[in-house]
Formats: sequence, structure tokens, C-alpha cells
Amino acid sequence: MNNINEVVFITPSDPTPSHVLKLSAIDSQLFLRFTIEYLLIYRPRCRRPSDQRLTVARLKDALARALVPYYPLAGRVRPRSDGSCLEVVCRGQGAVFIESTGEHLVSDFERAPRYVTEWRNLLALEVTDVLKGAPVLVVQLTWLADGSVALGVGVSHCLCDGIGSVEFLKYFSELATSGVEFKPQPVWDRHLLDPIVSCRPQTSHHPEFNRVPDVSNFLTRFNPDQITPISTTFHEWRLNELKSFAASTSQLSILSLTSFEVLSAHIWRSWARALDFPPQQTLKLLFSINVRDRVTPSLPSGYYGNAIVLGCALTTAGQLTQCGLGYATELIREAKNRVDDGFIREVVESVSLNRASQVPDSVGVLILSQWSKVGLENVDFGLGKPVQVSPVCTDKYCILLPVQDLSRSIKSMLAVPTEAVGRYEHLITALE
Repeated sequence: MNNINEVVFITPSDPTPSHVLKLSAIDSQLFLRFTIEYLLIYRPRCRRPSDQRLTVARLKDALARALVPYYPLAGRVRPRSDGSCLEVVCRGQGAVFIESTGEHLVSDFERAPRYVTEWRNLLALEVTDVLKGAPVLVVQLTWLADGSVALGVGVSHCLCDGIGSVEFLKYFSELATSGVEFKPQPVWDRHLLDPIVSCRPQTSHHPEFNRVPDVSNFLTRFNPDQITPISTTFHEWRLNELKSFAASTSQLSILSLTSFEVLSAHIWRSWARALDFPPQQTLKLLFSINVRDRVTPSLPSGYYGNAIVLGCALTTAGQLTQCGLGYATELIREAKNRVDDGFIREVVESVSLNRASQVPDSVGVLILSQWSKVGLENVDFGLGKPVQVSPVCTDKYCILLPVQDLSRSIKSMLAVPTEAVGRYEHLITALE
């Protein structure tokens, strides 16, 4: 249980522009209208009440200063009057800062939460619909029972992708630690992902938005009350083992394989085998692909909007579970390689034509998000580097996370149907 000590709005420390900014078609997509929720755990550093007061004051001051160059994060999101996309009303309305005390210990975060929402109160203000005037940014500092610190951060996905939101966190933390600003300054420039040519022939394959038949009662198996979070750490030796196994079951060169490709393939296969889908069920693995350097010209450094499209690996449950790890790895690589400038422009144009209403089908889908390479493990607010990084809620989406002091290790967090937990835990640690 948490006790809330204070809830305040933090506004930019200096005057900021008062205007309305248009979001891109990519930003405005229906399936991005949720909040990215980070949970950073820091070891005990502030034990005396006076230390705690200084830390809170320092974070508030840094947040107010960070909201000057990142002033849209102090705004409010609304639909444009013509219904084409979303926009941000920038009037310095402010972000929410919460201070609380809780009963958790730092050791509690070395495992997965016992249920999906166990850590929900560490980011108590859950923004479910940013279009109803809710704040775009929420920061909650919780003093835990052993003097350690939990920092929950919620950022609307409409304004930032993972890379952009972590760039903001780095800037915020730098101000909290040293008070010295670093470069580059944030770049808005959402027009760079506006459609260039309308209604040109589509030449790429976009299965991420296609519906597939549900022959396995798929959606009924993932009720939040019926799934259990699982955390698995893959050290460098284990990732190398997966690469060797993938290479031995495909034409792929072991030297060309990435940890993301083989680990994503292994998690996808383990999940599918544990859930024992009918062989004919179509399955998809969806994952975000950063397009900053895949579009022509490249997006400028400091661009913090959504610069992502969905990669989609697709096959049947029978093929995924019966073919080797190399097969799944090849599907993931092919999905990555499809994403070039033409593919991205087609997505932008399609989203624009459909007024951002396209939503990936949920049937047969495992969504995977890579937080292990965006720098969360280095976000230091003067409390040291975080000892644990996780989502606030571990749901049916798989999150890849960094591991403290082990830059080549990766932790996965994913909730699976409770009846499949034993099978999944066996398969995810096996090599078969």
C-alpha cells in the first residue's frame, strides 16, 4: 500500500511558446494512444528526512527546467478539428509530480510482480485517455520501506516513442544531477513524417494490420486476472548459445545474428509452444522498428516524436513450433529488412488516408518492445544508476530490459496465461 504525500503540477520554469502544435500521422495512430510507463528502482541513498526533502526539491526544479525545451510535454492533446490527426495545445499547463511512501523493499523488484498490477501504485495516476484533458507526463517518486527509491514515469506515446521519451529522461536527470544542460536540444519537426505523395501504388506487404481467423479462442486467454508475469534473464553466454542453435537450424551466419533476433525468436516460439495453439492458428510477432536512419533523408538528432513502424513476422503455430529456432529468426530478420524508405512512406500515407484509425489485429499477436538498448539503465537523478528497470505493469506484451552492470545481458518480462506458466518457464530456459 502507498501513502500519497503530495500531488502537484510542475510548470515550465521559464516562459514557453503558447501555441498549438500538430502531431504527425504516425503519432496520431489509435494504437499509440496509451502511456509508456517506466519504473526505475534505486538503492538506498536518502535515509534522513532532510535528504528526502532535498531530493524532492531537486527533482521538482529539474523537471520544471526540463519542461522549457520540452514544453509540449506540459501541454494537452486533442483531436484536430478536421479529424485528420492529433495536436498539442501548449499553454504551460504542466506535468504531474507525485511524492509517496510505500511498503516495498528494493529486493521485491529482483523478481517479476506476482500479478499484473502489483506495482500499479508506484505510478498511481493511470492516464487511460490522454484526449480527455489528462496530463501528458506524470512523475512519481516513492520512498520505499528500506529507504530505497522507486521512480515511476508515464509519458503519452502520442508525443514520444521509447527513444524520444528516454532522451527526455536523460535530459531531466542530467539537470537533477549536475544542473548543466547538454546537447542536442529536442527537435519537434513532426512534418518530416507527413505524407509526401498521396495514393501512390502500394508495393510492400503490410501484414501487421491484416485480420486473421481466431481458431483458438485467443482473446479469452489473456484476461488480466488470468495471466501471470514471468521474468527471465539471458546472460551473454546464453545469447551466444541461442545464436549457435539458430545458425545450426538455418542458412544464417552466426556472425550476422543479433541478440534481438535470436532472443525474440526464442521467446516467440516458447510462448507459442507453451500456449499450445492449434497448428492452423496464424501467429504474428509485432515489434517496433526505429526509422530515424531508415527514412531518406534521415531524421535529425534530437527528434523525439514517434519514429517507429511495426515489424511483423507471421507464420502458423504449427510451423513456428515445429520448425527450428533458425526459421523464426529468419522471419524476424525478413520483417526488419522489409522496412526501407518506401515501406515507411507507405505506412505514413496509409495512416494519413485512414485518419490514423488503423489498428493491428489482436488475434494471434505477441507484441515485443525493446527497452534494453535505449539507455534506461544510465538514467541517474543523483540517486546512482537504477538497480532495476521494468514496466509499471507486466502484461501480455513482452518487454526486453537492461540488466544492471551487465551490458550484454537482457531480461525479458512477459505475462502468460497462468495455466501455461510451468510450460513457458521450462521452454524459455531450454534449448530445443
